[in-house]
Amino acid sequence: MKGERIRNIDLFHTLRRIALAIIAFILLAQLSCINKSSMDKVEVSQVLQRVAAHNFNPLNEDLSLTLDHAERKAGIPDLDNEDWRIRLLGVRDLVRAGQDSVDEIIEGLKHKDEHVRQVCAMALGILSAEEGIVGLEQLALEDSITVVRSQAIISLGQIESTGSLDMLNKIREEDPARDVMHQCELAIGQIEKQMGTSEEQLDAFVSLDETTFESVSVSDEASDFELEDTEGEMWKLSDFEDENWVVLIWVFADWCPVCHGEFHDLMDMHESFEKEGIKVFTLEIHDKYRGRVMVGKELEPTYWFAKESYKDAYTSRIKWPHLLDRAGAVGARYGIDPLAFAVHAEYINRPTTVIVDKEGIVRFLYQGTYWGDRPTIEQTLDMILQEDFEFEHPKRRK
Repeated sequence: MKGERIRNIDLFHTLRRIALAIIAFILLAQLSCINKSSMDKVEVSQVLQRVAAHNFNPLNEDLSLTLDHAERKAGIPDLDNEDWRIRLLGVRDLVRAGQDSVDEIIEGLKHKDEHVRQVCAMALGILSAEEGIVGLEQLALEDSITVVRSQAIISLGQIESTGSLDMLNKIREEDPARDVMHQCELAIGQIEKQMGTSEEQLDAFVSLDETTFESVSVSDEASDFELEDTEGEMWKLSDFEDENWVVLIWVFADWCPVCHGEFHDLMDMHESFEKEGIKVFTLEIHDKYRGRVMVGKELEPTYWFAKESYKDAYTSRIKWPHLLDRAGAVGARYGIDPLAFAVHAEYINRPTTVIVDKEGIVRFLYQGTYWGDRPTIEQTLDMILQEDFEFEHPKRRK
């Protein structure tokens, strides 16, 4: 009798867990329907026309780096430039169009405009659209624009296209662009580890709300957020209110030598920040796989700018959380302009540093104009200690 009662109790708890799971699923499905019905769904053709009609800043000679219209120098000095908004919302709208419109998005891979091809390739990766593999492989092999080939390869990794591995290995050996070779290495690792696009990444793009973009300025209350780090732990900005100053540092990606320099400086100075009660976060606009590559957790890529691997040093010395700002949704509020310009054949955000005081007020917000014009880690600490936030980099683009 006792054994039967225990079995009955176990059965009850099992059924209860199943019932709760079903209820949660129904509620989430209803919430999803409400959210999606409130979002404007744009026709794919309209999105492509909008992207094709925009006058984007040009690329350099090897077609991997954005130059500003006026000076023909790397980066974009005009903080009001709309390139990033057109590109980001183009991707968002294609992702919102979803699986029902995949065939139209695939057709966009053949468009004469390289920006349309790049946006379509990016959307297919975020959608994990296996139907797009053939078109993406063709771009990766044949497109004349380095940043488009690079994006096609990124998307094949996100889709976890195992059938593309031989081709990716071939491109890694033969492509004339070093940046494309590097993206092949990353994509191969992503496919082999089966760490393609996450649901969180998809949801982040679907949920992008342009009314929140660039909504935070110096002296404003900081826009609260909760983001996951590379270990899966969640961090909420408001949890540090009344306790700590907070520094937010948006970096590029693992291929950025300047970002790695900042990481090394932060490793050397992290105890100094901690001693002063300052909480530091680095952030990037990628999904978990790329974020973990940045902190040396998933892959040991070959870097042309480093004589030895970062992996061992990073594993033991990175003591701060590296947050995943998927789709740049949080950063867009602070003006980081996700997908603002291409660097090393990938569209990326402005390098941005934000300082929030103990009262939750933004005291410093600095958006870079290219890859190398923001305060150093040491300067950032000094600003907080002296509470003097006047800063302009001597090489800032005008």
